[in-house]
Amino acid sequence: MDILIVEDEAEIAGLIQLALEKEGFSCQSCRDGLAALRLFQELQPDLIILDLMLPGLDGLEVCARIRQKPGTKDPYILMLTARGEEIDRVIGLSTGADDYLVKPFSPRELVARVRALLRRSLRQGGQHQIHRTQHFIVDVEQRSASRQVSSDRTEELDLTTLEFNLLSTFVSNPGRVWNRTQLIDKLWGSDFFGDERVVDTHVARLRKKIEPDPANPTFIKTVVGVGYKFEDAATS
Repeated sequence: MDILIVEDEAEIAGLIQLALEKEGFSCQSCRDGLAALRLFQELQPDLIILDLMLPGLDGLEVCARIRQKPGTKDPYILMLTARGEEIDRVIGLSTGADDYLVKPFSPRELVARVRALLRRSLRQGGQHQIHRTQHFIVDVEQRSASRQVSSDRTEELDLTTLEFNLLSTFVSNPGRVWNRTQLIDKLWGSDFFGDERVVDTHVARLRKKIEPDPANPTFIKTVVGVGYKFEDAATS
């Protein structure tokens, strides 16, 4: 697994790299936001450890740009910062970070977070299934999804790994109400460390890609005080 470390403090970057390389990970590092974007395109890492406060572009902007154009890989992003206020965590997660670790931290905790993130890659893999509803077809084995736009037109959906997992979960259980905890357990398992509200971020992104009007969703409905459910008649 390839990891990109984006940290402007050389001593911290070195400690992170040493801890991860001891565990067998391949690491490269840089110290500013612009270099991070360049290396991301070149390396296509599996995971990025991203400091919030960076010269050039800050971590929030780097995260947002990567999520807008993920490239051939849609990496997991672990945001690293000395700022621990709740609003900072919410902002970081809203830009697309998968987890949030506040300095100071132990190398052991960092490695555990990294391993937990990398284990998230599709737990549904190996299930050779195709899920169909009235407007959607999700092929789990081929990792493809499409939406019926009109009676004579179907469009392929350009989804990130997490968005595909989420849609697959919804489409395979139309009408079921999911709370955040259930979705996290279904997609990522009990090793999830992050804020449960990251689910809301991924739901919002998925809505933008599949809903005719994301502000008034037709398919992914919010169940107030509970969570979400997917509404679209299943087909045989």
